[in-house]
Amino acid sequence: MGYLLVAAAIVAEVAATLGLRASHGLTRLAPSALVVVGYGTAFVLLAQALKSLNVGPVYAIWSGVGTVGAFLGGLLLFDEEVRLATVVGVALVVIGVAVMYLGGGLEH
Repeated sequence: MGYLLVAAAIVAEVAATLGLRASHGLTRLAPSALVVVGYGTAFVLLAQALKSLNVGPVYAIWSGVGTVGAFLGGLLLFDEEVRLATVVGVALVVIGVAVMYLGGGLEH
């Protein structure tokens, strides 16, 4: 169950981050509401997941997958540029998350 909560927290966090981009500095109501609801939901779900999962690997997964999701969402929704350094950075995040997951033991 903890894994599903983390997955849902990632979806909520990515949606909130993309809403933040769409809100134009929190000046547009609907995207701003998405930001508040999305981040609030993400933190509640993450807190529930941490009842049974270890914080280090879970946070690495949440933030790493969220970073990749926000990157891909920026490409698809906002036509953001892709640069070699950005792709390398995303690859390093994925590698770092994998190392944290493999070395950290997820459940306690």
